[in-house]
Amino acid sequence: MRLTCLQKDFATALSITNKAVGVNNTLPVLNNVLVKAEGKKLYFTTTDLEIAISYWIEADIQNEGEITIPSKLLTNYVNYLKDDKVDVSVEEGDAVMIKTADSKTKIKGISANEFPAIPAVEKEGAFTITTKDLNSAINQVAFAAALNTTRPILTGVYFNIIKNELKMVATDSYRLAEKTIKVADVAGDISCIVPVKTMLEIGTILSSFKSDHKIEVIVSKNQIFFSADKTKITSRLIEGQFPNYQQVIPKDSKTKITLNVPELSLVLKRINLFARENNNKILLKVSSSGMMVTTDTTQYGVGEVDIKTKTEGEKNEIALNSQFLLEVLGSVGASEVIIELGEKTSPAIVRIGGKDDYIHIIMPLKI
Repeated sequence: MRLTCLQKDFATALSITNKAVGVNNTLPVLNNVLVKAEGKKLYFTTTDLEIAISYWIEADIQNEGEITIPSKLLTNYVNYLKDDKVDVSVEEGDAVMIKTADSKTKIKGISANEFPAIPAVEKEGAFTITTKDLNSAINQVAFAAALNTTRPILTGVYFNIIKNELKMVATDSYRLAEKTIKVADVAGDISCIVPVKTMLEIGTILSSFKSDHKIEVIVSKNQIFFSADKTKITSRLIEGQFPNYQQVIPKDSKTKITLNVPELSLVLKRINLFARENNNKILLKVSSSGMMVTTDTTQYGVGEVDIKTKTEGEKNEIALNSQFLLEVLGSVGASEVIIELGEKTSPAIVRIGGKDDYIHIIMPLKI
């Protein structure tokens, strides 16, 4: 293999594909990036056996071939090179020679034959979605997924398409987020659970794309495939049945409070100085003129703040986890939210002001 490419293109490809590289002591080749020169393109692929990311750049290929190179080492090295042309060649013994105008470096690689094959995704369902819509959904939903792997079903984001509407849902059983998005080119029935790690990596990668860029999504029984320009992402799906979450969403409410997101966030951060000593428990007391946010007395004292609000319905009160409320406020990307309350034992509902495509519920704490 022998080729020449631009340093900035080389660095971009490594930065994107490096996200699927972990530390694997059992299979050292999984710490490497597969670099394949073919035609007029240089392909980069990484995988941790759960998610695979590939990206290609244009290059001047003198000799086709492929090799795997330690990904993190190569990424760091290429980032330190000047913005210039880079010559890459493979020598005997799987050694990779990297040359620039003023440097020459040899890195030990591993044969491409040891790199696991990335299986093709058989098309059983498909749709297209814009970068803007997918990124918005990831930001508003993914944080609610569980981190504890004792219940694998809850460590993913549920995808369910009915006609041309995609519902993305995540829950850790203490809170739940649901985002509804219009999608196009829908083919087949789609109901699957995508690992939250995959969704977060996709959000990071797509953050630099134009908002109207179309992303093609293909779903099979065990895998999901995202294609966006030069980037291809393949991920396993989580097996099992997602909980029937609709039954925990309250059908009506007694009280609606319209709140300014920056103001409420600031209040919660102040109250959290005390609430964190009591597992982040806060009490919301709603009256016709406003809402009081308070805590139980802790070893450091007690916090209490009054907020003027627009309130509809009855007086009410509920105890919530302040960190959960802060996280949803930081994820909605809106200046105003509506909190709906029912009975003290019913979940609180958070909606985005003026929109009906998002709902977040937080389970109450004992008062």
